[in-house]
Amino acid sequence: MKFGYAITYVKDVSQTVAFWKAAFGIEARFVVPTGDYAELETGQTAIAFAAHTLGRSNLPQGYAPADTSSLPQGQELALVTDDVEAALVQAVQAGARLLGPAKVKPWGQTVGYVCTPDGNLIELCSPMLGATA
Repeated sequence: MKFGYAITYVKDVSQTVAFWKAAFGIEARFVVPTGDYAELETGQTAIAFAAHTLGRSNLPQGYAPADTSSLPQGQELALVTDDVEAALVQAVQAGARLLGPAKVKPWGQTVGYVCTPDGNLIELCSPMLGATA
């Protein structure tokens, strides 16, 4: 088994895809003709977005949409960048909410957090020292 993709349910898939392009420079690699599902070009494992209407049809018992809480979710998506500070500025200019300044962790990695307009918690971080791709 391998991790394939993470799907987040959102109000408007096309607006979310546009935000991710503006905030993080990530392009869509696949959008269904109905516009209620899209995947981003993020390498081997994809970040995907599906409309709340699709979420309700997949999970008729319901779920807690991320955009209904003032607090970030208890999970995050991490994006690795060589310039965390610049990435935070770009994300905020595109409409993300800054959750605090970038900080250097005890293990040497720089990490900052934003919340997307859809309510998703995003970690912007430098590569791990000594880590290989």
